[in-house]
Amino acid sequence: MPFEFKLPDLGEGVHEGEIVRWLVRAGDTVTPDQPVVEVMTDKVTAELPSPVAGKVIRLGGEPGDILRVGEVLVAIDTSGLAEEPNGGSQPAAMAEPAVSPGRGSEREPARPRTPSSIARAMPAVRRLARELGVELESITGSGPEGLITEADVRAAATPRDVPAVVPPEATPHPAARPATASEAPTEPPAETPMGTRRIPLRGMRRIIAEHLVKSHQTTAPYTLVQEVDFTELVRFRERVQPMAERAEVRMTYLPFIVAAVGMALREHPELNATSDEATGDLIVHEAQHVAIAVHTDQGLVVPVIRHVEQRKLIGLAKEIERVTERARAGTLTLEDVQGGTFSVTSLGAIGGVMGTPMLNTPQVAVLGVHNIAPRAVVRDGVVVPRQMGNLSLTLDHRYIDGYGGAMFAQTLVRYLEDPALMLFQLSEFGGPE
Repeated sequence: MPFEFKLPDLGEGVHEGEIVRWLVRAGDTVTPDQPVVEVMTDKVTAELPSPVAGKVIRLGGEPGDILRVGEVLVAIDTSGLAEEPNGGSQPAAMAEPAVSPGRGSEREPARPRTPSSIARAMPAVRRLARELGVELESITGSGPEGLITEADVRAAATPRDVPAVVPPEATPHPAARPATASEAPTEPPAETPMGTRRIPLRGMRRIIAEHLVKSHQTTAPYTLVQEVDFTELVRFRERVQPMAERAEVRMTYLPFIVAAVGMALREHPELNATSDEATGDLIVHEAQHVAIAVHTDQGLVVPVIRHVEQRKLIGLAKEIERVTERARAGTLTLEDVQGGTFSVTSLGAIGGVMGTPMLNTPQVAVLGVHNIAPRAVVRDGVVVPRQMGNLSLTLDHRYIDGYGGAMFAQTLVRYLEDPALMLFQLSEFGGPE
């Protein structure tokens, strides 16, 4: 019987994975710990290594297929290795999936590669490269840590991949010459699906969609919107920017907001909680693990800033920068994305006036941060310009009622509008960077 390498349990709450691409094909010889497949879960994308040596006799699916934990990924024949040359100890060829007829089918067969030579690119970029017939190994990535981007792939595409555009003046007007028999008008086809394209719900978009549908179906969400005067925080951030630059850290508004969230959660711990889906109980956490939404080429990912209650401002800024870079490079680990107790989502300058962020279940609260911009407001009976912005707080009404949500929002606003108070709290209660 061949050895069956089954989809392993890749972490808490992971029940299935989508095959992104195969790194081997039937007939290849593999060695222990050699990557054989790239799998995307609702947490991360990972290369899974073979646990044994042998010859691949069957693959468990095609790219895009979804397997449950425990289903067979690869069947490997582990017998007869001693009879093969070199005992079957040579690394196997790392091959791209077979190319279907059509665009790119005239490419040369995939050449043998070692794991260290595999180009770094996100699944959608690999898919685009296959469509355009571009070898990723020939590209130097312009993204973080050499990550290959869609722009890199399109720039490397050969001219045959780009539709030719004929200038209008190069095409004779129909009235300039009589039409030949072969140019006689013909009836258009019955259906001409011009201007449309079908995008399969696969990869990260499928995972995001499933998570959001589940969140919508299993919670009772409501949203509070709170206006905030960020004027003093804007000034404070400008004052600390030189110190941040000397520490080689990018000081956006997000570290201040996460710090203020941590302080508000100390006073309203029932929002730093998750729901137990099995019992319906609310689980209140002492540790503050704040998840931050990060936009990537593949969609939204939510890495976790751990122990916010122990961090000072510079430490928060460094950790936010670290996980953001890893998210956009596609190198997040399971530990980076698990265990969040509260979420913050911010689109910065393009954040709009307000929104209704969706709950990141099983968490019961999420904060949306919107654009900060000058507005005319009344202060002491006088219209003055102030740096104003809105916060949108979505809560699960099963656990947090309107009063509790409003009190948390008021506490959060107090810290954001008074950076001196925030600084005192950080120095009083802040731990290591």
